[in-house]
Amino acid sequence: MLIVLDNSSPVPLYKQIVEQIRAKILKGELQPGEPLPSIRQLASDLLTSVITTKRAYQELEAEGLIQTRPGLGTFVAEIKEASLEEIRLKEVEARLRDIVRDSARLGIGATTLRSILDKVIEAEGLMDE
Repeated sequence: MLIVLDNSSPVPLYKQIVEQIRAKILKGELQPGEPLPSIRQLASDLLTSVITTKRAYQELEAEGLIQTRPGLGTFVAEIKEASLEEIRLKEVEARLRDIVRDSARLGIGATTLRSILDKVIEAEGLMDE
């Protein structure tokens, strides 16, 4: 499992791990039931502390995305597709909220922001459902 950490980022290392594993699960790159590296193995692979990886796994487990089976390891949780879609939408909504707040702080109004969003959607080739 490829995880790339940026030690110069203001985002804590455990949060970078959480975000990347969450993204892999939501994209379907990690399938339900798939084993994850042990906390110690992941810490070794990423050259981080066991405490960092343990915190990441605890957060992912609290979100219901992974589950630890004592004596067996940690696995991607079985999540219904409807729940996955809800998680995806909440994540996008949270990011959009941040963008709206940043836009307001910079004095960019709703009309301009919508125009920018439309341009980005068009440039990325995002199609309507």
